[in-house]
Amino acid sequence: MTSLQLLAAEQKSAEVTDWAARIGWLVGLALFVALLYWLMREGWKWRGTLQNDLPELPLAPDERGPATLTMSGRYHGSTTAGQWLDRIVARGLGTRSRVELTLTGAGLDVVRPGAADFFVPAAALREARLDKGIAGKVLTEGGLLVVTWQHGDRLIDSGFRSDHAAEHPEWVRTLNHMINKTETEGAR
Repeated sequence: MTSLQLLAAEQKSAEVTDWAARIGWLVGLALFVALLYWLMREGWKWRGTLQNDLPELPLAPDERGPATLTMSGRYHGSTTAGQWLDRIVARGLGTRSRVELTLTGAGLDVVRPGAADFFVPAAALREARLDKGIAGKVLTEGGLLVVTWQHGDRLIDSGFRSDHAAEHPEWVRTLNHMINKTETEGAR
């Protein structure tokens, strides 16, 4: 036998892929992912059921007055005030979306394309601050505008991020000035 014949005799064909086992693993993985998604969705619905006592969100009045400030950006969600991980999902407050904020003498108008709009009356505003996070969203220090407001018997923190983050400090100053002015006038 020549060396060429020896080489040819020693070569074996490559292992054949076991397609049935591979497809079984892929189907199992897809079912596992679907189960996880279903469990997350059920948890979201359960949280909404637990928060069902939240009253309907107010809508903007017809007469709002001239706009003091406007902002385009993102709405990142609402939480129970002071508890940045306790997301509120009832009444659509858990839905992240684009947002157009308009501050007037009447209050804060929150317009969200693809989600429920709401209005925070000036008398319900409690505080504005810069923060670094709200349930599910963490940014650099001061990267999030958080507005605290009263709705029914609940204090709510709502997180917004402007397309131009340099606008945030002006919003905090203007909102807090408006809140202090409203509280001072209400005390008389």
